[in-house]
Amino acid sequence: MTLKDFFIGLSQNQLLNGMAKKYGLKLGAQSVVAGTNIKEMIESVKELNNHGISATIDNLGEFVTDKQDAIDAKNQILDVIEAIHDNNVNAHISLKATQLGLDIDYDFCFNNIKEIVSKANAYNIFINFDQEDYSHLAPTFQLLDELHKDYDNIGTVIQSYFYESRNNIERYKDYRLRIVKGAYKEPEELAFQGKQDIDENFINLIEYHLLHGKFTSIATHDHRIIDHVKQFVKENDIPADKFEFQMLYGFRRDLQLQLAKEGYHFCTYVPFGNDWFGYFMRRLAERPQNLNLMVKQVFNKKTNTVIGVGAAAFILGRLSKSRK
Repeated sequence: MTLKDFFIGLSQNQLLNGMAKKYGLKLGAQSVVAGTNIKEMIESVKELNNHGISATIDNLGEFVTDKQDAIDAKNQILDVIEAIHDNNVNAHISLKATQLGLDIDYDFCFNNIKEIVSKANAYNIFINFDQEDYSHLAPTFQLLDELHKDYDNIGTVIQSYFYESRNNIERYKDYRLRIVKGAYKEPEELAFQGKQDIDENFINLIEYHLLHGKFTSIATHDHRIIDHVKQFVKENDIPADKFEFQMLYGFRRDLQLQLAKEGYHFCTYVPFGNDWFGYFMRRLAERPQNLNLMVKQVFNKKTNTVIGVGAAAFILGRLSKSRK
C-alpha cells in the first residue's frame, strides 16, 4: 500500500470521521479548518483580507445520502452567502454536488444548487463547483452546463491526473477554472498514477488555460510549480488579473503572504465546520509533503496538540477503543 492509498483509506473510514468530528479541536483541527461556524469562519476571512488575500469558502461535507442533510447543507451555504455580503468580505463559495444531493437525485441536487447560484448571482458572488471522484465528474459538468444557460457566476475544477482533462479544459476554456492535481484514488485506466506524469500534465493544463482561458486559479503548494508559472506569465505577458494562486488554509502561510506581497492575486481555500477529517486526509493523499507542513505549523504554535496524519489516526483509534 502506498502512502497515498493509506491516506485515502483513512479519509473513507467512517469511524475515524465520526471520532474526528467529536474530538476535532483536541486534534488540532483549528489549524486546518477556519472555524466550526459561520461567525468564526468570517473572522478568519477578514484576517486573510487584511493581508490582501481573498478566500473561497467550503462548508465541509460530501457524499450525503439523506435529503434533509442536503437541505441543511444548502441552507448553511445560503447563510454563508448572506454573511459574505453583510460583512463585505472578499470571498466566494466552493461547493460539492454530493453534499447537495447528487447521490440522492439529480433534479433534487440541481434545484438545491440553482437556489445557491441564484442568490450568489444577486450579490455578484462567484460559485465554484468542486470536482470529486470520477463517478461524479460527468454529472457535475452536466450541472454546470445546465446552470450556465442562465448564470455566468459559476466555474469548476480541472484535475490534472485524469487523462481526459485536456479535452475538458479546452471545452471549458471560457469558464473560470481552478486547476488541481487531484485527490481521490482513481484506477490506471482513467488517471495518471505517477507524480511526474501528474505534475507534467498539471503544468500543461495551467499553461493552456493561461493562454486561452478566462481566468485561472492555480492551486498548489509546490514552490517549483509556482516559480514556473511566474516565469511563464512573464514571458507570455499574461496580465495579473487573468490568474491567481491558491493554497489551503493553514498550509504554507509564509508563502501565501509572500505571494500576496509580491502583487500576485492570491486566494486561500477556507474550509469550515466539523466534517474535516476526510477533507484533510485527501489533502495529504494529494501531496504527502503536506504532512511535514502540517506538523511544522502545529508545533510552531506551541500547542499541546500532537497531530499529523499517522498521529491523528492513532489517537482517534485509541479514543474509539476506549469507548467500547
